[in-house]
Amino acid sequence: MPVYEFYCRKCKEPFTEIMSVKEHDERTPKCPRCQETKEVEKRISTVHTVTTKKWLTL
Repeated sequence: MPVYEFYCRKCKEPFTEIMSVKEHDERTPKCPRCQETKEVEKRISTVHTVTTKKWLTL
């Protein structure tokens, strides 16, 4: 499941939330500190992926 980063403008605290893409599209999370939903904004975060690449030798 993806990890999303948010910031609460009311209490000025960043927080992360693990939720499915569907959950993310359907609701705004509550701030864990003040329980606010209207003052929560999504933050842009980095993505880390690991891939394998197979090389073909001719």
